[in-house]
Amino acid sequence: MLEVLLVDDEPFILQGLQLLIDWEKEGYHITTASNGKEAYTYISSHTVDLIISDIKMPVMSGIELLKRIRTELRQDTYFVILSGYAEFGYAQEALRFNCTDYILKPVESEQLLEILRKVSAMNDAKTSRTQEDIKKEKAYMERTLMRLFSGKYDDNDLQYISEKTDADEGKCYVEIQLDEQNSAEETSDDDKKAMLAKIYAIATEYLKEDSIFCIRDISDSEQVYDIGFIYSESMGRRLHFTMKEYLINFLKYLQNNTDYSITVLVGKTVTGIRNISKSYGTANMLHSLQGFREKKNIYFYEEEYKVSETGLIICKKQLDSLIAAIEQGEHIGIRKCVDEFYEEMQKTGITGSTMNLNINYLLFQLIHLASELDSEVNQEEILRIISETTSEEGISRGGKAHLCRMAYAYGEYLSQLRKNVSRGLLGDIEGEIKKNYASNLTLKDLSEKYYVNSAYLGQLFRRKYGCSFKDCLNKKRIEEAARLLRKTDMKIYEVAESVGYKDADYFVNKFIEAMGCTPTKYKKNY
Repeated sequence: MLEVLLVDDEPFILQGLQLLIDWEKEGYHITTASNGKEAYTYISSHTVDLIISDIKMPVMSGIELLKRIRTELRQDTYFVILSGYAEFGYAQEALRFNCTDYILKPVESEQLLEILRKVSAMNDAKTSRTQEDIKKEKAYMERTLMRLFSGKYDDNDLQYISEKTDADEGKCYVEIQLDEQNSAEETSDDDKKAMLAKIYAIATEYLKEDSIFCIRDISDSEQVYDIGFIYSESMGRRLHFTMKEYLINFLKYLQNNTDYSITVLVGKTVTGIRNISKSYGTANMLHSLQGFREKKNIYFYEEEYKVSETGLIICKKQLDSLIAAIEQGEHIGIRKCVDEFYEEMQKTGITGSTMNLNINYLLFQLIHLASELDSEVNQEEILRIISETTSEEGISRGGKAHLCRMAYAYGEYLSQLRKNVSRGLLGDIEGEIKKNYASNLTLKDLSEKYYVNSAYLGQLFRRKYGCSFKDCLNKKRIEEAARLLRKTDMKIYEVAESVGYKDADYFVNKFIEAMGCTPTKYKKNY
């Protein structure tokens, strides 16, 4: 039974609509409201499949109700405008906000029945797809998007994406990250994953049909809990928002529905899906630079790199000395150079733009140094992780102590690059995965065991095996899970636990992604 809400300020109109046809026979249950505000309050806390609303009403009109449902509640409820006014302007405005249909008073029973049957048919089509079909499509889309972000896509990937969106319109990569305020020492990894899962659920609720372009747990790093999605110009255009208005509204929706501390990073806007890897790269850079910026809830790449003021000074002498000390791994020299840099900044007068310009110069030079030693890994991503991890343990982000710690860590990382630590190391780690796949095996633990930077280890892993450490670990776990499903009578949750998954739903999603069907179906096939 579908729920329909009839909204009109004239009681005899509401009564007439209720008596006009046999609603129950058509599969509808009726609720009524006398104006838009009353309807909005009801819809906020009740599930409604169809709204049939008058345009002209006191307190809140039908058009305003439609706008607020689409932009504030983010609901795609079927909406039919009912009016005694034949002006095309009303219909035109309603259609801009995805109005299902538009009919004039007095309503004829045949016309109303036609609309109800149309809505029923659309609803049946929307719910006909099985959960397994949806999960399979989601898994395929995630793999396609990851190839696009890395720039390693092919024509089939572009063709698939083109069927889902306008591949040539302006787009940008947007990252949603769980802030360190939510990551106190007593917060377990499982708790953080649960928090990220809630953010993901709320994000997909807001994004609606565009949620297929949203992926959870993008980063290779185990220290970063994030979600990424592709913003397209059409998303804002549908709601008459600019990109900035859309994303600010999106952030408010996440904050209001989670009570978590969340930061949104908006990469550079690019033309077409072919260039989305460039936007993804700028978001990674923005993540690194964020540690040396005034704390905000949302960062736009174009704004953070926009320097329009005149007379800004780069303390090049001090920064070049600091870079040389980092390259040589001299901790005492690093500390001395950081002190001299801050002293020079004090003399010239520190402003936000001046500090930003100097930090940009430093970070770009560090990336350049690392790229000369190894150009095949994502140096922006590694700098991002080093910046993130060295701001922990009460170290103020962007302060002198943070800069020193980051410089120490980066010096050690450059030393590892020069030693070419990948020789033989990945073979040892592959053995660790085969032996301990069911335990809580983490890249961080392995990096500490083998004395190598965890971000660099993750990049080496991806380069050699074509996937992240987490994906490789998941692959081994799924292979073993498939064997247990074939050879034993263990239940699905028992299989999940035995191969290292505490969350059975997460296990099912990963199994579908790897095997193309649910564990239950796989087991039945054997």
